[in-house]
Amino acid sequence: MIEGIVYKSTGSWYAVKTKDNLTYSCRLKGKFRLKGIKNTNPVAVGDKVKFKLEETADETIGVIQEIAPRHNYIIRKSVNLSKQTHIIAANIDLALLVITLNNPPTFTTFIDRFLVTAEAYHIPVILLFNKVDTYSETEKDEIRYLMALYREIGYTCMPISAKTGFNVDKLKLAMKDKTCLFSGHSGVGKSTIINNLDADLTLKTAEISQQHLQGQHTTTFAEMYDLPFGARIIDTPGIKGFGIVEIEKQELGNYFPEFFNKKQDCKFNNCLHLNEPKCAVKDALENDEIAWSRYKSYLQILEGEEENYRTDIYKNKDS
Repeated sequence: MIEGIVYKSTGSWYAVKTKDNLTYSCRLKGKFRLKGIKNTNPVAVGDKVKFKLEETADETIGVIQEIAPRHNYIIRKSVNLSKQTHIIAANIDLALLVITLNNPPTFTTFIDRFLVTAEAYHIPVILLFNKVDTYSETEKDEIRYLMALYREIGYTCMPISAKTGFNVDKLKLAMKDKTCLFSGHSGVGKSTIINNLDADLTLKTAEISQQHLQGQHTTTFAEMYDLPFGARIIDTPGIKGFGIVEIEKQELGNYFPEFFNKKQDCKFNNCLHLNEPKCAVKDALENDEIAWSRYKSYLQILEGEEENYRTDIYKNKDS
């Protein structure tokens, strides 16, 4: 059998690249579809697979026989099928979440959901604050506030401009020799950043819809590209929401690092940081040692709510 890595998934066909840099068009062996898999995609970009070649009248195609165990993956609820999940990508060394303050807006609820999932699967994250060349001084202050908030928790934050190239070289250094996932809402500039990382790539970009301040979907399927400085990049379709799956209520606080650091000081080992007495997380919240936006995200996930896109990300505890 031939070994390779899935570089593109369209749902029924997969582009699989071998160590010899040959790419084969593959489909799944029938039995994979019969296992009652709850994922909308049993095979994801980044998966390591084994396949056999089959000759047809018109072409040679690969038939995937085995999927190697995943080192990690990023997963969310399927958009249209609430009881199913969708694996965005697998075997990721670094996740890059592209964030814009406006045009379109990225709310902290979305950022926090992404970070929780990345924490759960041990995937390092860099938060990329894009379009910094377009912001007013007031807006730059808001970006600085957000970067300070997430840096204090322990996340790497990087202001960047896909258009001017600001900090693109710094990003290349962080990505070197890694398989990197790019994610974010439609219109935040993922494809423009990727085109900036490699002049030979010409991924489609689109203007923001001024009526709704939402991006146009320019990436239809997840796809991986080899970059000339030794990195691989997985470009993903823009996502509106990030439904959390596979995380138990008792575990959730462990994936908020600043909550986890306080957990040992809670009176109860199984404290959910709600109404329990002597909760160290609630005390830290009252003392402004934990951001209220983070606690609101935690409550929303804990209660199983979907994201509220109208939430004001800068509301404080008194509002």
